[in-house]
Amino acid sequence: MSYIVVGFDFSSGSAIAVDMAIDIANKWHNDIRLVYVKERNEDEAPIRAEIERRNAGVAHLLKGIKLEYTIRQGKVSEELTAQADEDNATLIVVGTHGMSGLTNRWIGRNTYRTIAESKVPVLTLREDFNFNKALERIVVPLDSTDDTRQKVPTAMHFAKKFGSEIHIFGLYTSSSPDIRQVVNNYVRQTERLLDNAEIPHHTEMHTVQKNLTTETLEYADSINADMIVIMTEQENSLSNLLLGSFAHQMIELSKIPVLTVRPAQLTLASGGHF
Repeated sequence: MSYIVVGFDFSSGSAIAVDMAIDIANKWHNDIRLVYVKERNEDEAPIRAEIERRNAGVAHLLKGIKLEYTIRQGKVSEELTAQADEDNATLIVVGTHGMSGLTNRWIGRNTYRTIAESKVPVLTLREDFNFNKALERIVVPLDSTDDTRQKVPTAMHFAKKFGSEIHIFGLYTSSSPDIRQVVNNYVRQTERLLDNAEIPHHTEMHTVQKNLTTETLEYADSINADMIVIMTEQENSLSNLLLGSFAHQMIELSKIPVLTVRPAQLTLASGGHF
């Protein structure tokens, strides 16, 4: 059985990451591996005792899956991704206000490095994420880059397991008719793929006026979305470049979970392809 790896450090952010991982793992029939990365001279005994106490408290939520843990030493991002490789993990989950001591508006280096280094998708969520709402609507931004559609099978996997609707957000970042036609083609291909998989979907085309991240988040907020699926790289505009990468900004600013997929990283079976 494959694993979902969770970065854990006793913070409220990492605790909510465990809750999310349990919800996902129950639907995917994956086991869960918590990874605590300790300091060189940190005593393992109290760490193990506290993790085992907390795991016992959520054992009743597990539906035929295992919740295990590992204590490693080293750099957080390297140890998380190494454990994911060893476990043939399908997903890494991290809380954006855990694992790296975040302050508002700034993503911690550990979280961002984990996303950059991971071979599997990484799901980030804030410590104030509301679990009282189902995963009903997933936003999938599509632009004119070659890799943009690679996020679609991963989004489909979530949609199938959670019964979600996918909202395609076609982004025109240029007035060039040729560039716009590329976006149109990608959107139509995605619509056909979702139709074939019988996944409900809606499409919104949008001309970017200021900033990719801001306008994507505004759209997600307008439809009361529950997740945004992005690539580690996305088209850049001048205003975007001044603030950093699309992925960096999205994870830093989003109030809802963000699932980040690396190019050529189609690790979740979806039953469809382009």
